[in-house]
Amino acid sequence: MNHSQKRPVNVKARSDLVSEAKALNINLSGVFDAALETAVKAARIAKWQEDNQEAFAAYDKRIESNGVFSAGKRRF
Repeated sequence: MNHSQKRPVNVKARSDLVSEAKALNINLSGVFDAALETAVKAARIAKWQEDNQEAFAAYDKRIESNGVFSAGKRRF
């Protein structure tokens, strides 16, 4: 986990959840950081996949045409 310097942000959340979280001593900043980190990671993966879609298609086409290099070696 990256412990970069933190900065204040304004977010809106359901008041009933905030109240219950506080009553249960849940660290809202920690939950927010974890959820945001997960969302950022997922967005990076999606962007990388989108950015590399042409390469994936070219690779798939090459394998379809030529097969994999070890096709004659497999025993399954």
